This record gives sequence, structure tokens and C-alpha cells, in this order.
Amino acid sequence: MCGIIGYVGQRDAYPLLLTGLERVEYRGYDSVGICTTDGTLHLLKEVGRVEQFKNKRLPGKQGIAHSRWATHGGVSQKNAHPFIAHDAFALVHNGIIENYLELKEELIEKGVVFSSDTDSEVILHLVVGHYQHGPDKNLLAAVQQAVKQLQGAYAFAVLNKDAEEIVAARDGCPLLVGIGERENFIASDATAFIEHTQKVVYVDDFEIVRVTKDALELFDHDGAKKNVSIVEVRGNIEVAQKQGHPHFMLKEIMEQPQTIAETMKVELPRIGRPKRILIVACGTASYAGLLGKYILEKFAKIPVVHETASEFRYQEPLFYPDDLVIAITQSGETADTLAAIRLAKKHGMKTLGIINVRESTIAREVDQVIYTRAGPEIGVASTKAFTAQLIVLYKLAFQLGGKKFEGKGIATLIEETLKLEDRIKEIAQKYVHNNHFLYIGRNLFYPLALEGALKLKEISYIHAEAYPAGELKHGPIALISEDMPTIAICPRHETYEKMFSNIQEIKARQGKIIALASTGDERMREISDDIIYLPKADGLLTPLLVAVALQLFAYHLAALRGCDIDKPRNLAKSVTVE
Repeated sequence: MCGIIGYVGQRDAYPLLLTGLERVEYRGYDSVGICTTDGTLHLLKEVGRVEQFKNKRLPGKQGIAHSRWATHGGVSQKNAHPFIAHDAFALVHNGIIENYLELKEELIEKGVVFSSDTDSEVILHLVVGHYQHGPDKNLLAAVQQAVKQLQGAYAFAVLNKDAEEIVAARDGCPLLVGIGERENFIASDATAFIEHTQKVVYVDDFEIVRVTKDALELFDHDGAKKNVSIVEVRGNIEVAQKQGHPHFMLKEIMEQPQTIAETMKVELPRIGRPKRILIVACGTASYAGLLGKYILEKFAKIPVVHETASEFRYQEPLFYPDDLVIAITQSGETADTLAAIRLAKKHGMKTLGIINVRESTIAREVDQVIYTRAGPEIGVASTKAFTAQLIVLYKLAFQLGGKKFEGKGIATLIEETLKLEDRIKEIAQKYVHNNHFLYIGRNLFYPLALEGALKLKEISYIHAEAYPAGELKHGPIALISEDMPTIAICPRHETYEKMFSNIQEIKARQGKIIALASTGDERMREISDDIIYLPKADGLLTPLLVAVALQLFAYHLAALRGCDIDKPRNLAKSVTVE
């Protein structure tokens, strides 16, 4: 969620920090700040976008910067990071400190004056207190003492204006170091510095790192020095460019023929046949998992339990010795999914990750990992990662069922679906002033209804609900009116006749129908107000075509309403806090 970037080296820090903030904009934020030092701290922080800092400069060859997504304290300049203490120390933080109120009260009793409403400022004053009362005024030792008092999740970086070093710590939120030539970076995401170095050190939970321009030292919370493992990461700055598209989201929708073709090439690891599978995920990945449940049970003949990770971690789930727990996550850093995996591992379960980002936290913690080949996804609303996750789940279901998923022609079918863009945009224009939508589907298409409604909510801020079509009579049909169009996912399928009846029920109540139907379905056209004909495809591949069509509908409706599509309000790309 929040983005952290730090630099210490020979070059001017400000332009490097500014570029780093631009690279992590996709994580979501509402305010930004930069602090540099040349023996004096220099600070800029404001509510709003990074671009407001482009024509400004701060001196110094060392600094830290931050993009904030508000959790504790409102969106305001005083709550923006970095925070300063005694004109000598600066700190940036990602995460949530659960015991911050207790710590804050203790600090206030000692005379500390707070300038913000955040939990993050508590960390700074703890560090400063230990520094001032320490025997040798050592920033590393001060951080080691401070983290022992913290409960919750954090990644933070702190500097002292008089020392050419940055000290950072992690527990529960991503943090890594970029190793350069006589310069080093600290960040929450390698994207922040990938154009400068591809040599990375991943900081794990309960670790503290100290970096200077020439060195890196890694410690545990007790001060014991740890070995440093440098990893080469692959990155291409071009993926962070829109390449002629008005938004990253549209660019990523259009990339799906390629990303699906690449993911089809993925070789799955050998996975023993489990007696039961548990799928844990959040958001879009959770809907991919729900469709995966249907596919796995159909083709692998293995019972599957699908759980929302944010709920699963607080239950008392029953685990069995031959269970396989599958975590699905684009970023590999989703806090609730990570917690669910750790719970499963605590009970001795085998774990598998379906992940897009290599060397992410969950990728490093699961027993086995399958990487999707969607490439970096910048738009907050997931598109190409979702369809890549579906491809992996299809391949896994067939492998566990003793078969091979061919997926013949799927990339071409996606290309044909993308050619429907003008028609979909035309329909979006017709409904641009509607503020409520209902999505319905059955069987394989119910998870697509959920995902389609989520996409619309995320980027257009339109109220949208999704239900299994068979549940209409159990309550949702009360919502039907001329002002609440229904998007009905109704291609030829074993549930077709049932869907047709549901649509007739809606039409009988003056509801408007936007149908996603099989090419040539005249019967469906006659009862629909608008229809999107999907390319003719094998029934198993049709959900992927539906996904793309719904992405385009949400995109164009949001664009026509003038929404900030790549940075929708209140949302973050990678949800690294609970």
C-alpha cells in the first residue's frame, strides 16, 4: 500500500527519490513526502500526487521518501511522511502499529510532543528516545531496542542528519535493498530502483538492515549479524510506461493475448495428489480461486474449500494431514493471504502459491510456487493477472486429474474478444449515468459476475452487486427497476435455460438486460436490451472471454465518467496491511 524509497550514495538524492515515488504510484496513495540531508534536514510533504514535486529540489546525497495510504489519522499534510524529530531524525513507515496508543501515552508522559495523528510517529520517537539515552548514540542499536516494543506490522526506514546511513526494519510488510555502485537503495518494491540496479537483498521479518553508500549489514532483532544473500531480479522500465494507451489498465487489458500465451507455457511442479484443497485469496484473486474450485472439483475430482483469506485467518479451520493449501496473489505480499499461509504452515500443511511477482514474501514462504507470466501489473484494478491465474488453475486441475490442459486457440479468442471494444464502449455510453448495476451468472459464470461487479466498483465508483442468478428470488429481485440494469452472463452452457428464465423474470419487472451471450444467439437478443456476442469457444474457455469483456465494460464506463482509472480513490495495488 504505502511506498517507501531511500537512497544513500554519491548522486543527488532528490531526483532518485522522486522517480522512485513515481514508480510505486500504482501501490495507491493520498499524500507524498521527501526528506534529504546534507547535514541539515530538508523536507517536502503534501496531500496529493507526486507530480507536484517535479519542479522542486532538495539538496543532499541521502534521503528517504514516502507515498502514504491513510490508515491512522486523516489525509492531511501533518499526517504525511516523512516525520521529523529534533530537526535531526526522519522516518517513513508502512504498516499498522497495533499498540501505538499505549506507546503514545507513555511517550507523552515523558514529555514527547506529537505533530501528527499517526501510529508511525510513535516509532520515530521510540527510536529517538533510545538513541538519546543509549551509551554510544548508535542509530542501529536504537532501532533494535525500539522494534522490541512494537506490536503489529511494519517496514520503516530512519536516518540521522549527521550520519551517512539509513537503518530500516521489517516485520510483516515488504522491504528490500538495492545494491548499486557506491550507492544503495531501500524500498518497499524493486520497481522503485530497478532502472539503477537489479541486485537485490530481501529483508525478512524480524530483520534490521543498515546501509551506507559502500556497505550493507543485516541483523536480527537481538543484534546478531546475518548473512546477506543477493538476488538478481529481472525488470524492464518499459513496463512502467503506457506505450500510447491512455491508461495502464487499458494497456494491460490489451496485453492479455500475450500474457495468456506465456502463462500457457508454464511448467507446473510435481504436486502429489491431495485428499483436499483449500484455496485462500483476497479480492480479484479470490474470485479466480472460486472459479478454480469449480474447475478443480470437475476435472481433478478433489474436494475444494474456498476461503477469503481475511476471514480464514481468524477462524479455527480444520486441517487434515493430506491437505494442500493454495494461496493466490498477484503481488505475493497480500497481508491476509500471507497470514493464512503462515497459519497453514503452523499446522504442518503443504502450501502452494500462484503468484505473479518473483521473490515476493509469499513466494519465499510457500513450499512450492507457480509463477504466472502476466508481467508487472501497474493498474490498481487487476486484469491480466486475473486471467493468468485462471490459466494456471485450469492447468493444475487437469494435471491433478491426469490430463493436460490444451487451451487451444485461447490467445486468438482473447484477441477476438478485444475487437469487441467499440461495441462495448457504445453500450457503456448508453448506461454512463446509471449509478447501480446488478451482475448475475451461474456455475462457472458466477465468479465472473463477482469479478465484473468488483471491477465496476473499483474504477467507476458505481454501486454494483453480484449474485448467483438462482438467488434472485431470495431477495435481490427486490432491487430490480428501470434504474438498475442487470449484466447477465449467459453464454451457451448447461445452465443456459435456467439463466434464460431468470432474465425473463427481470424483464417482467421492467429491468434492463445487458447480455453476454454466445455468437448468433437470437433468442437471447430478443429479450435483451443490449447484447455482447462473445466469440465461439469451448465452454471451458468462455469464462476467460467473459472476463475480458467485463474488464472493457468497466474501463470504458469509468473513462466516460472521467474517473482516475489507474489510481482509483481509497484503493491500493498491493494490500500489505490488514
